[in-house]
Amino acid sequence: MTSSQPAATGAPEPHSRRSVPVGWILLVVFGAVLTLLSVAPLGGGGFLVWADATEKDADGFFTSPEGRLETTTHAITSNDIDLGADPTRDDTTVDLGDIVTLRLDVESTSESAVFVGIGPRNDVQRYLRGVGRETINDLSFDPFAVSYRYTDGGAPSAAPGTEDFWVASVDGPGRQTFEWEPGSGDWTVVVMNADGSEGVSVDAAIAAKSPWVFRVGLALLVGGAVGLLVGVALLVLGVGGLARGSHLDLAGRAAPGAPVQVEARLDSPLSRWLWLGKWLLLIPHLIVLIVLWVAFAIVTFIAFFAILFTTRYPRSLFEFNVGVLRWTWRVTYYGYGALGTDRYPPFTLGEAPDYPATLTVAYPERLSRGLVLVKWWLLAIPQYLVLALVGGTVVSGDDWQVPFGGLLPLLVLFVAVALLFAGTYPRGLFDFIVGLNRWGYRVIVYASLMRDEYPPFRLDQGGTEPDAGSASVTTATTGADPQS
Repeated sequence: MTSSQPAATGAPEPHSRRSVPVGWILLVVFGAVLTLLSVAPLGGGGFLVWADATEKDADGFFTSPEGRLETTTHAITSNDIDLGADPTRDDTTVDLGDIVTLRLDVESTSESAVFVGIGPRNDVQRYLRGVGRETINDLSFDPFAVSYRYTDGGAPSAAPGTEDFWVASVDGPGRQTFEWEPGSGDWTVVVMNADGSEGVSVDAAIAAKSPWVFRVGLALLVGGAVGLLVGVALLVLGVGGLARGSHLDLAGRAAPGAPVQVEARLDSPLSRWLWLGKWLLLIPHLIVLIVLWVAFAIVTFIAFFAILFTTRYPRSLFEFNVGVLRWTWRVTYYGYGALGTDRYPPFTLGEAPDYPATLTVAYPERLSRGLVLVKWWLLAIPQYLVLALVGGTVVSGDDWQVPFGGLLPLLVLFVAVALLFAGTYPRGLFDFIVGLNRWGYRVIVYASLMRDEYPPFRLDQGGTEPDAGSASVTTATTGADPQS
């Protein structure tokens, strides 16, 4: 009789897989969502508080630039200003006067006295029935642009100032200003010569003030800041839990080594001048890599469904994607992602152990169905943010890109200057640059569904992995295939 217990050989069982606590995932999910949702109110609130402090005039108004309104007819009118209720009734539902005060500044460009008034739409239409006028269809101030709708007609029966339906009006020569606290209703603004004659031309500006700009801005700023702090706290807790869990096996023991190994060896001596022409030498590689990364995206899409239904990443597809990453790292290291060697990269998806830049990824026997749904877009958001700030950006999708930008090109520029003038590659920059690249490739591997271990939030500098001496990890060959 054979025992049903596995032999105590110290090797992991073929079908064993690391469990990912749901609680940590939920913390990361809620933290990421809350952090993203906090950005808009935080930015909007900050803008409102800044505008309230810096953009108001001495009277507390936000004022538009001036623009010219002119017509050869007898009047210029606005489109209807609909604030919600019949102004002739007493049951006004909205009192916007407590929220905002409007100001209209006009100055006649001729010697004629100008009239500006605002009144109920029906009364204005009755007064201007049969009067030639231009109605403003669209108006913008930065840059100034205005379009009109022409209505044919003659002169008004009386000067505008003689009418008693205006809720706010002003007339006279030169610059005229009036303020209006809006109430509910349908309103129309009218600009005319004070005597009702034709040929109206004024320079106009609109202004508004409200105590609610600062209040709303401060509320949004505080709410966004609180949301951001809570979101970041949840992210730190969740990511910390995932990171700790990624280094433990089912029995709680430390995992044998990093599943992603990105290493490099600094060649010496390096040419002072070759880096100036490497962009030209890299063109053949770049053409091939464009095609390979399109294939990488397609393979990842196929692998998504394979993992979802079988928990396995097809080995042949996995080896292809690892090959694309290898090729990319060699080209990056030769080119403007590191400038660490002058040896031209080989055209191969396979390993090139004698090349000074190597990359290996351990093949996973099982992957989580749940993580495959969220890790590449939601769980990886903190990693994307960090890379965008300190080392670059990661773009995943139909146009996969290597995640380098930001600080990395600047460091490589310093290296190029050092090579040009001193003929040496500063060792400190080499360690830092390789560390940034290593972080980026770890995130790519995670986001492209190749491993479930969450990338550690640390910058492992230097040409060799920190655990390379104690870990034996090979690409797509670690562990026995349970199907074999």
